[in-house]
Amino acid sequence: MNDLEQYFHKNDDRLIDKWSHYFDIYDHYFSKYRDKEIVILEIGVFQGGSLQMWKNYFGSKAKIYGIDINPNCKELEEENIEILIGSQSDRTFLKKVKDQIPPIDILIDDGGHTMKQQIISFEELFDHVKETGIYLCEDTHTSYQIMYGGGHRRRGTFIEYSKNFIDYLNAHYSEQSSLKVNNFTRGVKAVHYYDSIVVIEKEPRKKPTRHTTGKASISNYTQEPSGFKMTKWKIKKSILKVINKVLRYFRIGGFMWK
Repeated sequence: MNDLEQYFHKNDDRLIDKWSHYFDIYDHYFSKYRDKEIVILEIGVFQGGSLQMWKNYFGSKAKIYGIDINPNCKELEEENIEILIGSQSDRTFLKKVKDQIPPIDILIDDGGHTMKQQIISFEELFDHVKETGIYLCEDTHTSYQIMYGGGHRRRGTFIEYSKNFIDYLNAHYSEQSSLKVNNFTRGVKAVHYYDSIVVIEKEPRKKPTRHTTGKASISNYTQEPSGFKMTKWKIKKSILKVINKVLRYFRIGGFMWK
């Protein structure tokens, strides 16, 4: 049991509401930030208990900010904890937040959990996370629940939206104009999917380079199918490319010679 989970079970102060499997995920990504001068933003203050938990976990050097739509949450401020009142689906408010607080090391979206809220928060605040920071959106199971606007493979859910991140990570290899290298490609190390949580690790990234080492062990090695002469294979390879370009246009599965 890690320190966060121990704190949670011993807590008799402000209310904390968390799924039990979250604590190992938190500790895995957050432990390296402990006892450092960092900035944390949590969307969704609720009763203020999780803000106190972060304060205890990260130590006195951490500056913690919370966002909530309920103005009464302002009463929960204390040393090293500041609370901003506004809606996470209000782009104007979120733009003001970026002017009010320093660049963020860790952002935790534990707000209203609707599709609009999660997507707008990401679009407005992701670029305010430091280039080696963490963006964590939790309770993403709402992407499957009707009351939050969710549904399996339903357009507009945060999970469906975030599936684009996989493409962005691999954009360097794209041969199509529909997928180009963007800031996400250049600035994200990895995207991790867990039960109800998506974690994005930021890190500046250059175009991947490929290298080889060692000596060849097989002479005259070729990759054409067995029984093909080189000239014949080159012709069929050209035809194969044309066929697959057409299939790709219609998003139909690829074709290969048997």
